[in-house]
Amino acid sequence: MLMSSSAVTDAYTRLAEAFPGLGITELSSGQPAPTGGGWVDAAALAAGGATLEAFLAWDDAQVRRDYGRRARPDVVASFGLHRYTWPACLLITVPWFLSRRVPRYDVTHVSFDRTSADFPVGHLAVRPTTFTCLPDDPASALPDARVVADEEALRAEVRSSVAAHLEPVLSGFGPRMRRRGRALWAMATDEIVESLHYTAGLLGEQGRAVRELELLLPGATRPYVGSAAFRELTGPAGEPLPTRDRASCCMFYTLDPEDTCPTCPRTCEADRVAKLVASATS
Repeated sequence: MLMSSSAVTDAYTRLAEAFPGLGITELSSGQPAPTGGGWVDAAALAAGGATLEAFLAWDDAQVRRDYGRRARPDVVASFGLHRYTWPACLLITVPWFLSRRVPRYDVTHVSFDRTSADFPVGHLAVRPTTFTCLPDDPASALPDARVVADEEALRAEVRSSVAAHLEPVLSGFGPRMRRRGRALWAMATDEIVESLHYTAGLLGEQGRAVRELELLLPGATRPYVGSAAFRELTGPAGEPLPTRDRASCCMFYTLDPEDTCPTCPRTCEADRVAKLVASATS
């Protein structure tokens, strides 16, 4: 996969090595965004209409194929939104986590293809623009750099950059969802936390990711809902069971009420412990 060189290329290269199921291509200056096949512009998803309908038809077909039934339209929309926002958040959080550089991507700067056999999680094409970094970063001398004073200011930039990219996308999906506003931002909060937490595990840095995410999302950081919400339960043998409390529900229970995830708001504490123990021993 050819990539142009930017301030975040090294972070994306490390991500690709650890997580080959997700592709990120940086477009060079003047290079057109990919079209055709399964490619869709994030701006077109944000606009709604026929492009979003076609995008969600993929999720509708997947549910019918895998579960032999139709899902509610709002559930289909929730699945489609998750499948875009989960990897899209990594465009911003991974360079911050690995390089302390925070890129800013307008929806016009990102395209997405989730149909590629080479990248089962999806393939993102992005057009590098400006980024934010700390004063001691060698990249701070680059013309597209914006320098902030300290780590907290950089965390604020992460929150701002993710929100700026996701807000129009959430607005585009909103009319197809049963709940909007706070519920959509709760979902965005979960996508930030869970995508980076998972990816950091592949990089061997999950413990640091927990600490970083707790600082990034301590609560009361609007428009996000709640905190990173990591906590620890105790198993039947006294063993620690790390978990977190999701701010939103993925709606999978509408297809299989018995198969909720351990972090689901609908999962009671006893069932959560049982699911975590089963996962740890499998």
